[in-house]
Amino acid sequence: MADATKGHLDLLLLAVLSGGGHHGYAVITALRERSAGAFDLAEGSVYPALHRLENTGLLRSEWQPAAGRRRRIYHLTDAGRAALRAQHREWHTLTSAIEAVLSATAAAPA
Repeated sequence: MADATKGHLDLLLLAVLSGGGHHGYAVITALRERSAGAFDLAEGSVYPALHRLENTGLLRSEWQPAAGRRRRIYHLTDAGRAALRAQHREWHTLTSAIEAVLSATAAAPA
C-alpha cells in the first residue's frame, strides 16, 4: 500500500497535522491508525517529507521537551491549510473521475 501514497503523501501528512501539532512518530502512528494499518509508512519516507513541507512553508516546527529529550513538533501554516484544501479538492476530483470510469465499466455488458 506504500506505493499508493506516491504523489499523495503530502496530502496525508497535511491532513494528519490539520488537527494540531504532532512529532514525526506521532504522525506515522496517526497515519497507521486512521488507515486501519494500510498506511504503515517508514520513518525514512515520512521525515524527509515533513522537512520538505517545512522548507516550502507549508509546515513550521518547534522543539519541545519530552521525557528528558526534545521532540520536533510540526504544525500547519496558513499556506499549509490552503494547500490541504487545494489538494483535497484535487483528490476528490480525481477519485470521482476514477469512480465514474469504474462504474461505467461495471455497468457495461460482458
